[in-house]
Amino acid sequence: MGVPVAVVLGVGPGLGAAVAYQFARQGYAVALMARNLDHLTVVEQEIKQFGETAISVTVDATDIVKITEAFAEVKTELGTPEVLIYNAGMLQMGGILELTPEQFEQSWKVNCFGAFLAAQQVLPAMVEQAKGTIIFTGATAAIRGSARFSALAVGKFGLRALAQSLAREFGRQGVHVAHVMIDGLIDTPRVREMFPQREPDTLILPDAIAKIYWQLHQQSATTWTLELDIRPSVEKF
Repeated sequence: MGVPVAVVLGVGPGLGAAVAYQFARQGYAVALMARNLDHLTVVEQEIKQFGETAISVTVDATDIVKITEAFAEVKTELGTPEVLIYNAGMLQMGGILELTPEQFEQSWKVNCFGAFLAAQQVLPAMVEQAKGTIIFTGATAAIRGSARFSALAVGKFGLRALAQSLAREFGRQGVHVAHVMIDGLIDTPRVREMFPQREPDTLILPDAIAKIYWQLHQQSATTWTLELDIRPSVEKF
């Protein structure tokens, strides 16, 4: 039996990297996907340093041809993915009268459409093998459309709906689909630079989220979680 394969689409220096490290440490060969090759190669090198397998694949998640080619590369290099983590996201702030149609459309594509395309790439094999896990990284915007966040909310609402539909369609066929709403700021260098006065306990540790993703993948089929929300203990909600 070969090494299991996990795809993390949306790898940056925060949550995407943490999820990749988590699955690699558990013995998974990890396919790292993002637009920025520099982010990918750093994570790939670190995974290989602790003796595990990883490859970097640059891809635009919203491009049908590119995402098909990316997953074909993964299958050739590593094998059939058992896990898909869709962590790509785009925050496009602006009022309805400020956003251009192109900005609104692109936000929806990154936050929702790309997840649809990626799921289509892994589902046939998961159904055939009667096992697999798909986890979508969501946000509070999935349940609340705040002022000036319409572009994000529409995409994240759609992502949540996609997760629900996939879970109901493929759960009985052995595929676990989960949607994780992250209610708070993730502790990354960029966030700390933007909010230097924030106390550490107000930020969510990427490694802590990654452990939750791993736990979701490990759940018994008798206790699958479709949706959960996570936030710091001090976060208002």
